[in-house]
Amino acid sequence: MKILVGMSGGVDSSVTAALLKSQGHEVIGATMSIWDKSTDFHGRLTADSCFSPHEAEDIEAARTLCQKLDIAYHVIDCSQRYKRMVLENFKAEYKAGRTPNPCVMCNSYIKFNALPEEARAQGLDFDKFATGHYAQIRFNPMTDRYEIHRGVDQTKDQSYFLYRLSQEQLAQIEMPLGQFTKKQVREMAVKYNLAVADKPDSQDFYSGDINDILQNPPLSGNFVTSSGKILGQHQGYWNYTIGQRRGMGIAAERPLYVIGINKESNEVIVGFEEECQKSALIAADLCWSAISCPQEPLECEAKIRSSQQPTAVKITPQNDATIRVDFYTKQKAIAPGQSVVFYNNDTLLGGGIINQSL
Repeated sequence: MKILVGMSGGVDSSVTAALLKSQGHEVIGATMSIWDKSTDFHGRLTADSCFSPHEAEDIEAARTLCQKLDIAYHVIDCSQRYKRMVLENFKAEYKAGRTPNPCVMCNSYIKFNALPEEARAQGLDFDKFATGHYAQIRFNPMTDRYEIHRGVDQTKDQSYFLYRLSQEQLAQIEMPLGQFTKKQVREMAVKYNLAVADKPDSQDFYSGDINDILQNPPLSGNFVTSSGKILGQHQGYWNYTIGQRRGMGIAAERPLYVIGINKESNEVIVGFEEECQKSALIAADLCWSAISCPQEPLECEAKIRSSQQPTAVKITPQNDATIRVDFYTKQKAIAPGQSVVFYNNDTLLGGGIINQSL
């Protein structure tokens, strides 16, 4: 089989390419270029992020790895689509007082859409597209659906970020690392004599100040309690997210957390930890994967952030194409704009964008 592998210059994508080649596949390496060369950001940036002016270093690392593996290599320019579909969404969400997840949008619109589309438009021929994600894709003949399953290494599981992938996308994707632990992957990198065996994982989508992207001028506003008492001032509500504890400079008898944002009044609402705990949420913009859209209440599990373990919930469909999600254990920092993702054991059922906490 001819497989296009998305190469980042890191250990996971490199081992993916080496593993697939060792299995007898014809492998082609491709890196998506998403950094707009006209971007003028002034913050101190590091290379440990996917959206970075240091992208050229990652491209050269990927090119060198492909040369070592003796596979063809291509750079695919996705910068304008990334700007339009990921960065513009990022800006709009923050300006609306919400907290977006750019990795979710990038996977859906860029990595698993624009990259293979642009590669084919450039004349590359391949049967499947593979990445180094720690997740598993399986076809269920009973439901006639492709399913996303959590990775074996649940400390590295990335299924949370993949819930918006369509059945058409899943049918064309391979994720061979989902059945391995990170430790095993690094051991394979040593076995294949890859120079990136000990390379650290990238951490965030962008390592600088988000105002580099938002381009918002400072705007003085107040930190207030839920009762309206003014505790201090800030320079723009978009600098804060629900659940944030640090960086407010407010003295109190106990740590304060951001519990709400009012963009109309430019107020950041703060409170103690118990005020940050909520029992339910409303989600919209839903995508269902292993199942069709539920018409009746459904008991399952959910995650409101990638790093947490799934927790028991009850989903109740609403009349306006949204769903209510009730948690059996209160959750801290349910942030509008983030994703809630649903599971049945290790099978990803679907997910949506959080509209509000209750």
